[in-house]
Amino acid sequence: MRIHGACHCGNISFELDWPDGAAIPARRCGCGFCRKHGGVWTASPAGRLEVALRNPQRVSHYRFGTRTADFHICSDCGAAPLVTSEIGGRLRAVVSVNAFETPGLPLGDAADVSFDGESEAERLARRARNWIPDVRFV
Repeated sequence: MRIHGACHCGNISFELDWPDGAAIPARRCGCGFCRKHGGVWTASPAGRLEVALRNPQRVSHYRFGTRTADFHICSDCGAAPLVTSEIGGRLRAVVSVNAFETPGLPLGDAADVSFDGESEAERLARRARNWIPDVRFV
């Protein structure tokens, strides 16, 4: 199934190809940034993501903690619809379920998650296993 999502003003938009029939798990991250921004994320290792930036100069990137992930934040509306991480030369991503604009999706209740205590190597290995592995900016 194809899922459309975007920041509030549409400057950052995405098309996510999700495996047909698969439920969409949602994870509410417990880190300080996500708590303050209402971060609820999803990814599928079988997914494919195309990201479009209407005005790339109006997109900022924020890194914190291990500095291994980029939050893509619209400078106009302040929304962060996706996060990317380059692992082994390959760009991977998670997307915000709060940015979804496609109606009627099989979205479950958000599960609370915490990645406190993960080493950088453990964090990158988890992302390599679980995040969207096919990411393109068009």
